[in-house]
Amino acid sequence: MRFLSFHLLRLLLTAFALLPLPVVHGLGKLLGWVGSALSLQHARISAGNLQSSGIYLKPAEFKQAASRSIGESGKALLECLSIWLRSDQRQTALVKSFDGWQHIEQGLASGKGIIFLSPHVGCFEITSLYVANRFPITILFRTPRHSWMLPIMTLGRKRGKISLVQANAQGVKHLLKALQRGEAIGILPDQAPQEGDGEWAPFFGRPAYTMTLASKLAKTTGAHVLMVFGERLAYGRGYAIHVRPIADGGIDTPRLLNSEIERTILECPSQYLWGYDRYKARD
Repeated sequence: MRFLSFHLLRLLLTAFALLPLPVVHGLGKLLGWVGSALSLQHARISAGNLQSSGIYLKPAEFKQAASRSIGESGKALLECLSIWLRSDQRQTALVKSFDGWQHIEQGLASGKGIIFLSPHVGCFEITSLYVANRFPITILFRTPRHSWMLPIMTLGRKRGKISLVQANAQGVKHLLKALQRGEAIGILPDQAPQEGDGEWAPFFGRPAYTMTLASKLAKTTGAHVLMVFGERLAYGRGYAIHVRPIADGGIDTPRLLNSEIERTILECPSQYLWGYDRYKARD
């Protein structure tokens, strides 16, 4: 029964992936608003996090940004399901521009590997899938809460030269080995770690439990650290991938890491997943 359910879901998502991106984003925007109406707690968390960030001080600006954020969060969900099951050619065609490729070339040429930090800004799925067409990258991921998503997520993310490793001790060993081979790894730096794997540090003025893994790997290997995110272009036109280097010592502490994440979010604040509760204590 589970086998049949997986193949039926895969068939449905493969058909969904044939839809043009403007349609997917239009449906996603609608989903965001419906989800916001059905889950008032999530809506309150999202609006509260955005407001406490202090990015928008004028009530009118905040109201407009909060409205955009609801639609963008819905787009983020549906575009993943669409991108995962697209062909490699149609997937690559979604990337309309890529700035900062020279930083990637420098990191690979060093032989010490690259640590890609990709916060929950814009489409963080497209960045790893795009670079994996060109060189190996090992991605750290956490098992989703809903078990039915795992086989689909694995199928969609394990494309090109991507290797997936779970967020546990064994997975960290694989990340270290990849860097020692001079390859790239990918980490979501704003994902709240398990208790004991992070430290409390300010994030937009409030204490957030922040990972220490990225800084430990950087110090151990001397790998180049690059911040990357896929900006979602208006009207479903595709994505613009942005890569910028982080200076030596730029993520040595959780406070510094959060500062770099904040800087990235400020480039495209409405596309950050404000509904992700970074300020909640994790077990």
